[in-house]
Amino acid sequence: MDTPQTLRQQLYSIIFFTDTPAGQRFDRYLLLAIMASLAVVMLDSIDSIHRQYGQIMTALEWAFTALFAIEYAVRLYCSPKPLRYVFSFFGLIDLLAILPAILSLIYADAQYLLIIRVIRMLRVFRVLKLSPYLKQANFLLTALRGSRQKIIVFFACIATLVTVFGTLMYVIEGPVNGFTSIPTGIYWAVVTLTTVGYGDIVPHTPLGQVLSTLIMITGYSIIAVPTGIFTAELANAMRGGDPVRKKCPECRKDVHEHDAAFCNRCGNPLFPRKIDTA
Repeated sequence: MDTPQTLRQQLYSIIFFTDTPAGQRFDRYLLLAIMASLAVVMLDSIDSIHRQYGQIMTALEWAFTALFAIEYAVRLYCSPKPLRYVFSFFGLIDLLAILPAILSLIYADAQYLLIIRVIRMLRVFRVLKLSPYLKQANFLLTALRGSRQKIIVFFACIATLVTVFGTLMYVIEGPVNGFTSIPTGIYWAVVTLTTVGYGDIVPHTPLGQVLSTLIMITGYSIIAVPTGIFTAELANAMRGGDPVRKKCPECRKDVHEHDAAFCNRCGNPLFPRKIDTA
């Protein structure tokens, strides 16, 4: 004969699991409350609404904060290992949903940090049971690991280019034309090389304009480089099936395609050659 569950066990089953109808309903209502609290925070940031309905918005924000604080306390109460929950991923997120409201008592504008409650929407993956699809993220992680060194080298080259171009523009244009220091010149070089072009600092001398034209052309030619590197690694990961760990003895890359016999970074054999002694 099954022993009846205690209140603590029932709460634990409802709050931490989605295998029961009650647990699914709880998570759905929780997500609705999170979305409603986010809507309140965003509407309160609009000046006209804040002036007209500021007190109502503040009351609603505190009501949602109290609700989430009660939920957090209940989770601590029914969890078999409270400290493990507190320092878990979702535990820290749940705590961050409450802290901004407490900070707003000291610093008024901290109330807008309540928007970080959007992170709690990650619980939707538990409700919809999409976790099996998250395994496909391994392809992205494999591509990022594989392209890490290439992208680091790429950004090192970019850092060198913007430093050189920024210094040259400081020398050519000078403080008279807005280039008051080398860091200001580097800032201009970054904005120009990335084709953002704020226009707050512009060259005025013919030589400076020639150099800026060269930087613009260079920016268009290199802007697709990191995308190409990542895409190539992603194609390799998807073509090889599920990634496996095979450490290359030469370059130490530890993730390769499923059937790989050679490292796709340096070409070195992944397995020691067998010597025929016959």
